[in-house]
Amino acid sequence: MTDKLRVVIADDERPARSFLVALLKSFDDVEIVAEAENGTQAVEMIELHNPDLALLDLQMPELDGLGVVRLIGKNAAPLIAFVTAYDEYAVRAFELNAVDYLLKPVEKARLREAINRAQERLDRADLRTDELARLRNVAADYERTVGGPFLGRIPVRRGSEIRIIPVNQIASIVADGELLHISTLKNEQHTITHRLKDLEARLDPERFVRLGRGTLVSIEAVTRIVPMPGGTYIVYLNNDQELKVSRLQSRILREQLLRL
Repeated sequence: MTDKLRVVIADDERPARSFLVALLKSFDDVEIVAEAENGTQAVEMIELHNPDLALLDLQMPELDGLGVVRLIGKNAAPLIAFVTAYDEYAVRAFELNAVDYLLKPVEKARLREAINRAQERLDRADLRTDELARLRNVAADYERTVGGPFLGRIPVRRGSEIRIIPVNQIASIVADGELLHISTLKNEQHTITHRLKDLEARLDPERFVRLGRGTLVSIEAVTRIVPMPGGTYIVYLNNDQELKVSRLQSRILREQLLRL
């Protein structure tokens, strides 16, 4: 480990970010290597500077702290501590999974405790082996528990860029192992790492329907439904996709879409 703990801070509120910077600068064993004012910048700064610790605001617009965790590359993954206004579900999820968090307004003694914990983890490399995978599972569990508003946008990686895809532009989502392939109405293709059941739970069921175990489509994107032998269907979308419907989902589809 280096003499100083290298830290990246991400918070979309400048006063909160400045306050955290001032606290960290009072510690001789900490070096602030970058600040980010949103989640997209946080991913960029983490991958550029490869810090030991990232302090991520949980509630940031467009791409929040949990979204940052999902998008950072495995090779650049630092230790993570979330900074949040009190959220009982978040606190409960983080405590159960030994994920560090700081409640706003951050107290100096509590921040010192988080720094010490990070330093101890860095000294024990075995604790970091599955850190990122564990954090991603925590993120998924938290989102399932909290529920809340349906997703309006999905952040995706495209090379070194992060693109924000409005949900209303999505035609289909097809699972391939741990990957999800997203096709838009304009037939643009994107891939994210996520579990389909977790993403489906955050999408409006009035707008998306299952075609099979690994396929979701936008109801508004459906242009034709063609019966096939055996009581199944093929669904045609307005981006020229053709997708098969499983036997089980065909019965559900008849109830949802094919009745007046």
